[in-house]
Amino acid sequence: MSGSRDKKVRETLARPITSVLDDAAALVRARYYLRSAQALGPRVRLWGVPFVRNAGRLLIGDRVRLASGVSTLELNVGPHGTLVIGDRVLINHGCSIGATKLVQIGDRCNIGSQSILIDNAFHELDPERRDQQPESAPVVLEDNVWLAARVIVLPGVTIGKNSVIGAGSVVTRNIPPNVLAAGIPAKVIRPLTEQRNNGHGRTEQR
Repeated sequence: MSGSRDKKVRETLARPITSVLDDAAALVRARYYLRSAQALGPRVRLWGVPFVRNAGRLLIGDRVRLASGVSTLELNVGPHGTLVIGDRVLINHGCSIGATKLVQIGDRCNIGSQSILIDNAFHELDPERRDQQPESAPVVLEDNVWLAARVIVLPGVTIGKNSVIGAGSVVTRNIPPNVLAAGIPAKVIRPLTEQRNNGHGRTEQR
């Protein structure tokens, strides 16, 4: 155990001092700007200044990385809303996440810059009721989902484990696990499996 601890110390000492200071500042920044969270992992890091409004429940796991440097990251949780961000999640700059009921982001998800996740459309489609707010519907990203830049995830959508959503897509329906999906609206393009010839004229997937 002591050998492992000594290795971590050596690795830390080998890093440039500017990198160490940047990490330390990011840790302190996260404690300050995310102080309204009901749960905040001990090693959450934040770069830049975000907009955070938490009138509900904000739960953030460990080793989460949040970027708000180039453009502002927005985390907005309504009075009856819950926003859950799992462990080791990366949320890039300019993202906007709004939870009036539930937005749940699983462990190890990567969310590209300028992406939007909302569980309420805030306006009815019916012209006569346009100023009325519709019912909310949960948004769920299962573990290890990757949203490329400028993806929009609409209310009621679940994106399955390990799936990837191409840049600029609008996700209006559930996406199954282990697939690549893209487009407006997003559709499954192919499964995330590697095909290779086994040398005997047969194709295997893995």
